[in-house]
Amino acid sequence: MARIAGVELPKNKRMEVALTYIYGLGRSSARKVLDRAAVAPDKKTDDLTADETVRIRQIIDQEFKVEGDLRREVQQAVKRLMDLGCYRGLRHRRGLPVRGQRTHTNARTRKGPRKVIAGKKAAPRK
Repeated sequence: MARIAGVELPKNKRMEVALTYIYGLGRSSARKVLDRAAVAPDKKTDDLTADETVRIRQIIDQEFKVEGDLRREVQQAVKRLMDLGCYRGLRHRRGLPVRGQRTHTNARTRKGPRKVIAGKKAAPRK
């Protein structure tokens, strides 16, 4: 099993898909990496040679910011917004949607499960 950028790639998957398990690499960037490394996208992870693995690893290290570095950069960007006190930073701080979505009825992913308010009774159904 190949280990690239600190991530164990899944067994018996096409390389094009397996590289997307690395944080920061999607399908299109995975294709670019495989083109530069001269590896067929249809090749399975089990069939990789050591030379191909080294070429893929070098290209990712040189040209892409992935895993820990990218996560750290994203966290710092969010922290910067929160420290500035701008609108987006306040939304992050309060745990609400940042990109203008409605919150009256939706946004349960960001807000968490509904909280029951004591004394508030739902309107009777007809």
